[in-house]
Amino acid sequence: MRRQRFDSVWDAIADTSPEAANLKLRSTLMIILENHIRANQLTQAQAAEKFGVTQPRMSDLLRGKINLFSLDTLVNMAAAAQIELTLHAKPHELADAE
Repeated sequence: MRRQRFDSVWDAIADTSPEAANLKLRSTLMIILENHIRANQLTQAQAAEKFGVTQPRMSDLLRGKINLFSLDTLVNMAAAAQIELTLHAKPHELADAE
């Protein structure tokens, strides 16, 4: 059996490159939100109120349940908490050259 190498775990588990990219972005946003919660020493209830979601939803986020969150939802949560997000993109051929 031939071994495959992947750039990330998301590339290994996703069926397509776009799906892997989506998973990477969602996981990054989830980490940013979790870091914000920890840095501000928020309880789940406090974070839920700040992010505009329920406490059980906050629990899902903190447990890493990535399949339960869309990019839109995570961006909206960050905006509700006044976390400024920026996006940096580069053409694929430039990404491969680095």
